[in-house]
Amino acid sequence: MRVFVTGASGWIGSAVVDELLAAGHEVSGLARSAASAAKLEAKGVQVRRGDLDDPAGIRAGAEAAEAVIHLANKHDFANQAVSNAAERGAVQTIGDALAGSGRPFLLASGIGGLTQGRPVTEADPSPFHGPESPRGGSENLALEFVDRDVHSVSLRFSPTVHGTGDHGFIAVLSAIAREKGVAGYPGDGTNRWAAVHVTDAARMVVRGLEKAPAGSRLHAVAEEGVPTKDIAAAIGRAFDLPVASIDPADVPEHFGWIGGFFALDLVATSGATQELLGWTPTGKTLIEDLDTGAYSGGRE
Repeated sequence: MRVFVTGASGWIGSAVVDELLAAGHEVSGLARSAASAAKLEAKGVQVRRGDLDDPAGIRAGAEAAEAVIHLANKHDFANQAVSNAAERGAVQTIGDALAGSGRPFLLASGIGGLTQGRPVTEADPSPFHGPESPRGGSENLALEFVDRDVHSVSLRFSPTVHGTGDHGFIAVLSAIAREKGVAGYPGDGTNRWAAVHVTDAARMVVRGLEKAPAGSRLHAVAEEGVPTKDIAAAIGRAFDLPVASIDPADVPEHFGWIGGFFALDLVATSGATQELLGWTPTGKTLIEDLDTGAYSGGRE
């Protein structure tokens, strides 16, 4: 299958591209820079230069493919409106390009904002609609294209997709701990984050491409919820730092923009996804990754 991947050189995208190639798919990838393009070309990926501000390029990539996996996002946490608008625009462009074709369209989403005092399941719809909502309401927008004969599937990733080389949330929390001289956690540290190893997430995406029915919501979740106190303790061990509670009132100042996320209870299950796809996570846990040097340059 010819698969067009946005975010192909990113953290999750790189792993997904590797899985697609290993499964025998032909891959084209969107690349913003010459360095990203070279990285993809070295893998045998056909490169299409562009970014989320290039709707014509995105449309051309989607039209030339037999399936699209949309993983790119600006991740501008200081200006969410910009990220949300770009995300919605990309999803609209891809959906319009694939309308009437029945071709697969998988897009990255998450579980943030879906929690209701219990773990989020695949049956829980996103409450976010419209361009002003988180991610520009992109999950619901993409699923609406099912009615226009697009095989849309939502990929809900855990708040931490971890592993060696990750530069996401856990890497940011680790950097803050080193800067502050303490591995902090919000309040009593009982709020939790779902987690999945990047290799498990990539395998789920490819199985979702090959097996998930249109309209599916898939959960890339291996651990339902790791307490933030345990995350901080593992960061402390990794960098030989003391571990301490951060008063909720001080969380924004201590952690900066990521504090609001770290204080949330982001838990989810993946039982339905595992049963549907025959997918079983086998990678390291988040704490195992921290304890074996994935974020501190230690042993593998």
